Amino acid sequence: MVFEMVSQSWFATIWVGAAIVLIVGLALVTSGPARSESVVPRSQSEMLLSFAPLVRDVAPAVVNVYSKRVVQERPSSPLFNDPFFKQFFGNRFGSGVPQERVQQSLGSGVIVGADGIIVTNNHVVADGDTFTVALADRREYEATLVLADERTDLAVLKIDYDGPPLPAMSFRDSDTLEVGDLVLAIGNPFGVGQTVTSGIVSALARTQVGATDYQFFIQTDAAINPGNSGGALVTMDGQLVGINTAIFSQSGGSVGIGFAIPSNMVRAVVDSAVGGSGGVERPWLAASLQDVTSDLAESLGLDRPGGALIQRTYPGGAAERAGLRTGDVIHSVEGREVFDPQAVRYRLATKGVGGRIDVGYRRNGRSDSTRVELEAAPERPVRDMADLSGRHPFSGATVGNLSPAFAEELRIDPFLTGVVVLRIVRGSAAHRLRIQPGDIIRAIAGNEVDNVDELQRLTDGRRSEWEFTIERAGERISARVRG
Repeated sequence: MVFEMVSQSWFATIWVGAAIVLIVGLALVTSGPARSESVVPRSQSEMLLSFAPLVRDVAPAVVNVYSKRVVQERPSSPLFNDPFFKQFFGNRFGSGVPQERVQQSLGSGVIVGADGIIVTNNHVVADGDTFTVALADRREYEATLVLADERTDLAVLKIDYDGPPLPAMSFRDSDTLEVGDLVLAIGNPFGVGQTVTSGIVSALARTQVGATDYQFFIQTDAAINPGNSGGALVTMDGQLVGINTAIFSQSGGSVGIGFAIPSNMVRAVVDSAVGGSGGVERPWLAASLQDVTSDLAESLGLDRPGGALIQRTYPGGAAERAGLRTGDVIHSVEGREVFDPQAVRYRLATKGVGGRIDVGYRRNGRSDSTRVELEAAPERPVRDMADLSGRHPFSGATVGNLSPAFAEELRIDPFLTGVVVLRIVRGSAAHRLRIQPGDIIRAIAGNEVDNVDELQRLTDGRRSEWEFTIERAGERISARVRG
């Protein structure tokens, strides 16, 4: 009798609880703001739903990418060249001359064009001589490298294919992602074969990862391991939302912190490759930016840190023409909030050159916006690269004129001017004096060096003594050497 009473009380409690849940649910649906169709599981039957149909649709578009290159390698020990050693062992350990060895790397890729256009990570194909792509059905094709962009760590391949359309994955606007969205990561971790892992979007707009120049990553807890690089991050509608590129790990394996390059950036690089431009042309704001710290925010009268502070503008550049000036704090691009300079650069890079973009900023406590032209960094002056020779300290160096475009290409401050050292011949005068690539030649014998022509004129002829000044990492170094 006691058990029956408890049972009735339990059922009553269940019915009351269900009614409360139903009433609260209806209230949230009728009074809450409009949301996307994304929902969480509400029953055990929904929890038993499978990703299998989705995987069947998208997995054929994920491929394996093999990169090979031939390297020259000498024997690891001078003992192999010893005559006494050779008398007993012959040349089985090597002859002392360079030996050819094939280096291979393995990664993943995603078919984004039915005619055989594949996107992967640049570090998967970097330094490769030949490339092979293995489809999900194990067919293999030779591939050509169409574009390699080190700054975004993306590369585009084209396989030699003549057949029916390949299964290609379509891009999704990565700006529509929300933290908590379900995603699948598909790739070839550790070379074991195509593998699917599931997770959620853990965070958006991660900018402190350091994997590329344009730091703006999707973070996910879907398991990503070595070999997953270049693979797909897929949403529940079967679209490509990111290219898996990096993990945070102290052991080399997945710890649930993986990063993917957003599809909007991937699409911009693929469009550049398909368009046949030979490279990625990116807009340049023509302004130097810095993070807004707590101290800066307080001094600028902001209620919280965030945004990008303009330190200076390039004379006649896009920012200056749009009315932006030193001291302005950029807080949005195209209506989307930006928290640091990396986010500003990412937003510009996904738009490409041409047209205009809305930039929101704060000045003297007031918010305003302006339209900024999307234009590439100018190459003024032309780089005019030259190999230096003769009896002077810079003999053996290759130099060029700095411009905003060339500096961006070299990944140094685009506001720097002058003559930059690009390469050094080993054993040359410049090498012996420890001149380094990246050094900027500022003066010779007290004369300022403005361009390559001026440098060649100042190093023409002989001197009993050479005095020169270079700039390295923001510091000026002067030296005096014999001629």
